[in-house]
Amino acid sequence: MVYDKLPTVRAAAVQAAPVFLDRDATIDKLDNLTAQAASEGAELVVFGESFVPGFPIWNGVLPPIDQHEFHARLYANSLEVPGPHCDQLGRIAERHGVVLSVGITERSNVSVGQMYNANLIFDRNGRLINHRRKLVATWHERLTWSHGDGHDLEPVDLDGWRLGALICGENTNTLARFALLGQGERLHIATFPPAWAFDSRTEGGQDLDLTAAITIRTIAHSYEGKVFNVVAASAVDDDAIAQVANGNQEISDRLRAMPGMSMIVNPQGQIIAGPLVAEEGILHATLDLSEELLQKTLHDITGTYNRFDVFNLRVNKTRHMPVTVTENVYAAADQSQMTPQNEARRADEVAVHVN
Repeated sequence: MVYDKLPTVRAAAVQAAPVFLDRDATIDKLDNLTAQAASEGAELVVFGESFVPGFPIWNGVLPPIDQHEFHARLYANSLEVPGPHCDQLGRIAERHGVVLSVGITERSNVSVGQMYNANLIFDRNGRLINHRRKLVATWHERLTWSHGDGHDLEPVDLDGWRLGALICGENTNTLARFALLGQGERLHIATFPPAWAFDSRTEGGQDLDLTAAITIRTIAHSYEGKVFNVVAASAVDDDAIAQVANGNQEISDRLRAMPGMSMIVNPQGQIIAGPLVAEEGILHATLDLSEELLQKTLHDITGTYNRFDVFNLRVNKTRHMPVTVTENVYAAADQSQMTPQNEARRADEVAVHVN
């Protein structure tokens, strides 16, 4: 839908540490922080990657054989979508009258132990309006999360907001970013982890600078797409580090060395709130979405500054399922004419297709 007057949005990026691997306590903390952000005028409240029940920071610093306990705790505190804890998040959005975006670890309702890195968006009425699973788990995250799919890889309208979301490394995926922009994204959410341990371990090599990486991709998407970008990272607290490091100072130092960062950026690629590095806090900004209009006279990569006769992008939004069952169901009117031979033929017509 095209709007003559583009809306103004009051946005809040929440950088906070979850109660490590405690789903219920973390949701309670999210409730309190959402209340605080709403009381300060926020209409959109954004939490970081895998905020509930916490990012698997152990993946990058512990040998896989030493991760079993953390993996089991993460699964025990993960969320089903739909499910009771998902409903609880919706009620929080409704109670505080905000659009709520939150990163979670989602458990599969088919395979015990399978989990996804997901992001949920709820509208002001508490309805789940966007449910994304991270397309590709990044590097050591594959010890925890399965690959996602293209389901809900699209902006949601929200009376002209055209709000889209990508998780962490997806904001480095040029095609994923363009898929949102090409479907009319005007306001972007980017979520990031609380820490990222990546050591090149090569002579003369340098560790990844997470804050620099977040800045580069955030400004790139805002400037290329001419959109506002609300960036929310999680934080890591002393308790989480102590549980994972277990007295190992090297591990503790690595988890503190590359913290996450939150910020809000305008369509010119300028930081208008933040950056907030490592510590907990809430960033606020008022976003006038009409600012994109003038900027798109310079570059409109989803319009006049593109060549759609040269470039073409196709997006598959199918939700991955391990089994698709197709049955040939006879009309009720035919049931009275069923014979043993017809019943046998009907059984043969039940097809099970395994992806």
